[in-house]
Amino acid sequence: MIQYQVSLLSPQAHLFQVVLTLPNADPAGQTLYLPAWIRGSYMIRDFARNIVSLEANSADNNLSVEKIDKQTWAVEPCEGVLTVTYRIYAWDLSVRAAHLDTTHAYFNGPSLFLAVKGREQDPCECQILPPAAELFNRWWVATAMPMHEVDAKGFGRYRLSDYEALLDHPVEVGDLDRHDFLVEGKPHRFVVSGQHSTDLARICRDLEKICTKHAQLFGDLPVDEYLFLLWVVGEGYGGLEHRNSTSLISSRDDLPVGSDTGMTEGYRRLLGLCSHEYFHLWNVKRIMPSVFQENGLQQEVYTRQLWVFEGITSYYDDLALIRSGIIDAKNYFELLALSITRVMRGSGRLKQTLEESSFDAWTKFYKQDENAPNAIVSYYAKGALFALALDLHIRLHTTGRQSLDDVMRRLWQVYGKSGVGLPERGFEQVAKEVTGLDLEAFFDLGLRSTQDLPLAELLSQFGVRMNLLPAQSNADKGRVADDPPNSVPPRPVLGANLTTKNNELILLQVFDDGAAQTSGLAAGDVIVAVDNLRLNEKQLEKYIDSTPSDKSILIHAFRRDQLMVFKVFPQPALADTCVFYLVDSVPAEQKVRFDAWLHIDEQAR
Repeated sequence: MIQYQVSLLSPQAHLFQVVLTLPNADPAGQTLYLPAWIRGSYMIRDFARNIVSLEANSADNNLSVEKIDKQTWAVEPCEGVLTVTYRIYAWDLSVRAAHLDTTHAYFNGPSLFLAVKGREQDPCECQILPPAAELFNRWWVATAMPMHEVDAKGFGRYRLSDYEALLDHPVEVGDLDRHDFLVEGKPHRFVVSGQHSTDLARICRDLEKICTKHAQLFGDLPVDEYLFLLWVVGEGYGGLEHRNSTSLISSRDDLPVGSDTGMTEGYRRLLGLCSHEYFHLWNVKRIMPSVFQENGLQQEVYTRQLWVFEGITSYYDDLALIRSGIIDAKNYFELLALSITRVMRGSGRLKQTLEESSFDAWTKFYKQDENAPNAIVSYYAKGALFALALDLHIRLHTTGRQSLDDVMRRLWQVYGKSGVGLPERGFEQVAKEVTGLDLEAFFDLGLRSTQDLPLAELLSQFGVRMNLLPAQSNADKGRVADDPPNSVPPRPVLGANLTTKNNELILLQVFDDGAAQTSGLAAGDVIVAVDNLRLNEKQLEKYIDSTPSDKSILIHAFRRDQLMVFKVFPQPALADTCVFYLVDSVPAEQKVRFDAWLHIDEQAR
């Protein structure tokens, strides 16, 4: 058994120390490596850059270690027990790597545990040592690792079946808060790190309903227990799925406090994040691309199916909120309006297909620059919209007998429970078999073309009126209207996203063929004057709103250290903002479809 001993060497210096003990070392020598990326986040992270020292010995004899590439080491041959001691600098404020200071300790396996090449299938033991200083005597361990010999605070030894299992269990250590709940009779823990005053009981009541809805969808809950790890910060958002747990990061303001009774946008966003990562328990952690099973973590692994694993998950994360009764229809369609608007406002959707977006995640989606809206489309956002379109299409063309739910259940039975990897285009084949429909043209449209999806047409058959209108203001990101929306003359706009930093008004992104780009303005330009006036972001929006359609404005801006002048003709805002109108009275068959899709009748029961 390969042993790893983790100590919080210096919270003040952000240093972990790991001691790797390998019994029965290969007399020909050992090759050690650290993963370059972590599952669920498709970018090369080069975790090995954070190793600050590494040494090896056997029987009290120091061994030479040669680094042979950026993440791989060759250890001098020895016999018997090999011990490798190394230190990791941990200052990554995210859910992907490791972070250590005097407030807490957090780590993911890929950023900490060296693999022994050729021994990845060996069982592993992870020993987590308690911090020595009295300052940390209230700290305890939260992880889903299988316990072997641990104390009341969780410090001690954990046993895992192999190296891959070792990597898939994040660990949080600190003075943590915890609340428990059950889903299908199985224990779930919600653990919070960071300063907060949230209503944990309310979160867990809501999560119990959401998680139960996901389990009912698949007809199976393939874990004995599950752990939510939430890290509360001033500003932040994100999550990463694991086989029996998830790591989350959230802004403090998004959490509900005891006096909160309503559904704020922030809390809705947090529940959607939890729902998303929990759905991954089935979709990607067990229903997995075959190429992920066949390849490790030392280099990129390409698939055109990330839209299946992230896009479909992004569809069901919000869908579970309304199906479980946590939010109402207006809340759900507000979320859907945001997603549609986000996709429609990027001309990249007209240049990159969903399959291309999935394949190029490593170099485009995870390495976005100022031109991203003009060049790429998100396999999360458009993937969710395609999942919606596919679900509605199946429901319509099978007269409600089948849906995307049935496809996901079949995927679980054939690929998830069996552990067989999903081949490229395997999802399409399952969908055709389950529904009996000829879906090839629909998949070609949604996955392999850059045409817009027929969402308005499909939603109209479910009693939902969808409109694409010009934004009413810069803050208009999509909405639900109480009355049928009327077309109004589009307001003049600059055709750019702006941000304010250090009291400077900066062009963050410049959209294709918009007024800013046409005039020669570029991302990064600092606007210093508009028609000889110094304006902030809100004042600039108001000033452009009041500009006649045939009149130009003069913008002075710094590009790097050069002052430049631009004559700009604001252009009419595009019809790229989704506005929903939920019709009060619709034909009976549309009402039936609507209720079946969103499980309205189940909520009433």
